[in-house]
Amino acid sequence: MTIPKEEQPTKHKKPHQIKRVSSAGLRIESVLQTKTGNFKEFFILGRKLGQGQFGTTFLCVEKATRKEYACKSIAKRKLVTDEDVEDVRREIQIMHHLTGHPNVISIKGAYEDAVAVHVVMELCKGGELFDRIIQRGHYTERKAAELTRTIVGVVEACHSLGVMHRDLKPENFLLVNEEEDSLLKTIDFGLSVFFKPGEKFTDVVGSPYYVAPEVLRKRYGPEADVWSAGVILYILLSGVPPFWAETEQGIFEQVLHGDLDFSTDPWPSISESAKDLVRRMLVRDPRRRLTAHEVLCHPWVQVDGVAPDKPLDSAVLSRLKQFSAMNKLKKMALIVSL
Repeated sequence: MTIPKEEQPTKHKKPHQIKRVSSAGLRIESVLQTKTGNFKEFFILGRKLGQGQFGTTFLCVEKATRKEYACKSIAKRKLVTDEDVEDVRREIQIMHHLTGHPNVISIKGAYEDAVAVHVVMELCKGGELFDRIIQRGHYTERKAAELTRTIVGVVEACHSLGVMHRDLKPENFLLVNEEEDSLLKTIDFGLSVFFKPGEKFTDVVGSPYYVAPEVLRKRYGPEADVWSAGVILYILLSGVPPFWAETEQGIFEQVLHGDLDFSTDPWPSISESAKDLVRRMLVRDPRRRLTAHEVLCHPWVQVDGVAPDKPLDSAVLSRLKQFSAMNKLKKMALIVSL
């Protein structure tokens, strides 16, 4: 479940392409503000792959090459405010901006017709990160360190290009194919924004388990992404999130005030270096938190670093399986209620 975006105090200038109509939100003549050609001329739409708040993702095939892609189709009728339209434009702009990074989903193009915006991107057939870990059935700290290196590498690249992701979570990391050495790709830049050094944001966005305390306090910058990556690392090592409660409000209370648990299993058998990194990524004061670059320099994360190669407790995998299944159920419930 994703925290809904709040209205920002600063109002965007209204693009002249948008006209208000009674009872139907916005009538949008152009979201992309450019002629894009007809999506259906170039692609055949296939089966549904996923559902989000604004868009539905389909398999699509390029007619000229027969190559498969993923297509996120965003219904214009769901773009109710000027800000919704800006968000779609910005997501596409950010994907183009990050093009070329090996662990970021690549965008093929964006098309617009009378009813929808279609964003065509690379297809990831290998499934979600946690599902792959569970499927493999054997798992070590060294593998967790390698995954952390990839995830935080993406964060560092985003930050160096002036982009804050704002919704880092395991479901937003997919594998390209079924191969053992498949590349991991970051997807979904729908909540991402451009930022300037020192700029602070106030809108509360993200997902409950992964949201940084300063986001809940409505004054944050790119350090919030490092916190989210730290939460993912904690789950990679233990199978459960560090801040946990039955309700969203309870989770937020834990994020703001809860203690990190390093005493219950499997933590006593996890290396001190791994625990040191988790602590430094989950520091509540963003000024004292490690930057993405500093995380990548930590001895536990480095290639041929100190992360041990011995298998983690099998309970970690069974807990990871439970947590992942629970998340999928919650996501289905959310989609049903939309």
